[in-house]
Amino acid sequence: MAQFFEIHPENPQLRLIHRAVEIIRKGGVIAYPTDSSYALSCHIGDKQALDKIRRIRQLDDKHNFTLVCKDLTQVSMFTKIGNDAYRAIKALTPGPFTFILDATREVPRRLQHPKKKTIGIRIPDHPVTQLLLQELGEALFSSTLILPGETEAMTDPYEIRNKLEHELDLVIDAGIIEYEETTMIEFSSSGAEIIRQGKGLAPMLD
Repeated sequence: MAQFFEIHPENPQLRLIHRAVEIIRKGGVIAYPTDSSYALSCHIGDKQALDKIRRIRQLDDKHNFTLVCKDLTQVSMFTKIGNDAYRAIKALTPGPFTFILDATREVPRRLQHPKKKTIGIRIPDHPVTQLLLQELGEALFSSTLILPGETEAMTDPYEIRNKLEHELDLVIDAGIIEYEETTMIEFSSSGAEIIRQGKGLAPMLD
């Protein structure tokens, strides 16, 4: 049965964030707010929790997974980030972007794209997410909360609880979040390419 924390979207209560961090560290799967949607999350090293997220979303191994990071220091741990990518990510974050980069050995193989060996990276602009990452002290595995058969993420934390309370360990309620896709930017040896235009604007790449 999922716990349900009402956390203020602009001034998150630190005691509730600490309790959420404890749930994550114990292998819990949570629903949490980002700047573009609600998402599912767990500790990146917890295979059972990751498998639970795969099962909830019915994802295959070809899905592009994402790590949510606090800052560029964390990003550089998990990706092979060149100067151009570093400058672009620094200019565009925090914000509603997903960056696809080559993964380093710090990324568990089960999270990497099986053929490309890439990983998605996000630094969301949401106070709850930022404080969660700060207090956890490490990156989180994340996947947008889109249920099988749906095309958009769930927006209402009460509905999330009603549908998934037996699957999740925690639902963080930070109010309604209308779903908008992140802008996805892939960095490769040939440069940067916007492969999905979403909420975030990157005029330097147009």
